[in-house]
Amino acid sequence: MAEPNSTFKPIKPKLKPKPRTPKQTPESKYWSSFKTHQIPDLISSITSLTFSPSPPHPFAATHSTSLKIFNPQTLSPSSTISSFSDVVSSASFRCDGLLIAASDLSGLIQVFDVKTRTPLRKLRSHTRPVRFLKYPLHDKLHLVSGGDDAVVKYWDVASETPLLELLGHKDYVRCGDFSPVSHEMCVTGSYDHTVKLWDVRVTGSKTVMEVNHGKPVESVVFLPSGGLVATAGGNSVKIWDFIGGGKMVYSMESHTKTVTSVCVGRVGKENVEEGREHRVLSVGLDGYMKVFDYGRMKVTHSMRFPAPLMSVGFSPDCGVRVIGSSNGVMYVGKRKTKEENVESGLRSFWSLGVEEERRVMRPSYFRYFHRGQGDKPKWGDYLVMRPKKVKLAEHDKLLKKFRHKEALVSVLGNKNPENVVAVMEELVARRKLLKCVENLDNEELGLLFMFLQKYSTVPRFSGLLMGLTKKVLEMRVEDIRGSEALKGQIRNLKRSVEEEIRIQHSLQELQGIISPLLRIAGRA
Repeated sequence: MAEPNSTFKPIKPKLKPKPRTPKQTPESKYWSSFKTHQIPDLISSITSLTFSPSPPHPFAATHSTSLKIFNPQTLSPSSTISSFSDVVSSASFRCDGLLIAASDLSGLIQVFDVKTRTPLRKLRSHTRPVRFLKYPLHDKLHLVSGGDDAVVKYWDVASETPLLELLGHKDYVRCGDFSPVSHEMCVTGSYDHTVKLWDVRVTGSKTVMEVNHGKPVESVVFLPSGGLVATAGGNSVKIWDFIGGGKMVYSMESHTKTVTSVCVGRVGKENVEEGREHRVLSVGLDGYMKVFDYGRMKVTHSMRFPAPLMSVGFSPDCGVRVIGSSNGVMYVGKRKTKEENVESGLRSFWSLGVEEERRVMRPSYFRYFHRGQGDKPKWGDYLVMRPKKVKLAEHDKLLKKFRHKEALVSVLGNKNPENVVAVMEELVARRKLLKCVENLDNEELGLLFMFLQKYSTVPRFSGLLMGLTKKVLEMRVEDIRGSEALKGQIRNLKRSVEEEIRIQHSLQELQGIISPLLRIAGRA
């Protein structure tokens, strides 16, 4: 007999279980790359988060009667402003980042110098708590505010007087935003379920357009195009086309509790010009942050936090993501920039010291040509790999010698189902499995029935083993009738199959109950 092929490889099962969780998409990897840091002990709920438009984009958080400004590199507070008589509700940086305005529940709006923390202006006109204020994107002289008096005010900051009082809401005004393409247009949301578009150039302070969200509006934001607006209220985030006459484009209802805040983020790269795919980030009282791609109308990422979430912010350079919770903890996700990666690489390089430089061998050195096997290869070296000796299991050795029946019996005694299935698959490929089954004696056949009873209903093996069970029963029916031991194993096999059928019927009933509920409750 000719010597078997020396390149025989150990057999492996072809039937591998599929992963239960799908692989991460590139976008999920991007959002997961923000390493989360906790900033605790901010006393109370974090009501507002805002980023400075100018580099390095510090961010401000309002909580209790304080306004804290944080350094985005170190994530430590660079300054704290505490000159408030009531709870601070909202804050907004001016477009140049030199000034910041903040409002509190007493109805007062104050404008501070960011560096000196000196209050420069105090705007008094609201009769009830102020809930939001916003600076325009390209205007240093005006801001808009709204509060529980249901009035939206357009301010001249220098003279501390409201230029316009925009009337139309019938309940608390909770949120607003300026258009990114025009500093004369803004949008506001109220607890009267309406979102109104205002143009300060329109005489009579009348609203330009109005849409009904259907629930009290908690947050509203313009999308970068200037024609779309995202509104949050109840458990839904809705996208509206204001250029198209206020038509609702999509309603995302993947949150299970009230959505408290939305902002615009960007799937960006190191170069700001390259990252132009914008996303809507939403947080809610269910503790989830959702990333919504309004181009494809689907949720692309979701993240769970251990507390109800109240506010969210995203830096203009795509480097920092901040989330404020109701228990005073701020979750800051920071992404490493290219400069930080280079800096860390240089630090690790110089930490090797001068002695490492001395140990480097060059081709001009004598000992370069007397290196031993323990020397590590350098970049550019050609490696001659010695093939590793393959260690074969007992059933692999028998298959290599074409002793098929003995290989099957050997692997059945090892109680490793994956190896057994792998041997069976190999015998099927060689067209020898049924021949081996035909030649088994009663004791060996008993081993096979014990294996089939235990693993034939396992989903990843059932495709092969159920068909094999049927063939074995047809081929060895006479031997089974003549052996009481084999009859007992057949009864056990029948019971296990009937139990599996009963379980499958129960699961189908549960699926019929749950499927309609999932279609109604979640579209994530």
